[in-house]
Amino acid sequence: MRSERKKSSDSAFDSGRGTRNPFGVMDVPTPDDEEVSAFAAGVKLEGTASDENAEMWGTESDGNDTIDGSWSSRWNGGADPTIPGDAKDKWKSGRGEVKTAGERVYLLFDWHHGVRKGLIDARREGAKGLVGKYVNLTDPKIVRPWVGLIVSNQRIDGKWPGGRLDFSR
Repeated sequence: MRSERKKSSDSAFDSGRGTRNPFGVMDVPTPDDEEVSAFAAGVKLEGTASDENAEMWGTESDGNDTIDGSWSSRWNGGADPTIPGDAKDKWKSGRGEVKTAGERVYLLFDWHHGVRKGLIDARREGAKGLVGKYVNLTDPKIVRPWVGLIVSNQRIDGKWPGGRLDFSR
């Protein structure tokens, strides 16, 4: 498996993008490090009907029968200083796009009307689990672990150390 991962990483460089991710943006640094493993060990996502992400809130839909494609995204648990009046408990909403590459899942998302952007690089853990890290592409010093659960092709529940980072369609 490790050689497969290396090969897919090299193919991104070979294609001229210069990145591991299929979006051609800055890569998430060390998406599989110890910080990620430690965070993932303490996160429990169950995908229940009572989860705060279970309510239909997404507006993006492309009729895709896989997780690849367009999504709506939202996160909370931190205040974005570029958004007047923002607070930790407020949702920051935007659009997202998911692309898979072997055992990796890449989630590119935005918020604040597309002004701010982030990228998640996660590895699959079983059929439904995702474990990785995100980088704030507009402020790359912000890098945090992230854990996700593919509840369905319409819903991905996610957590980062400060709160939620979810996807819906």
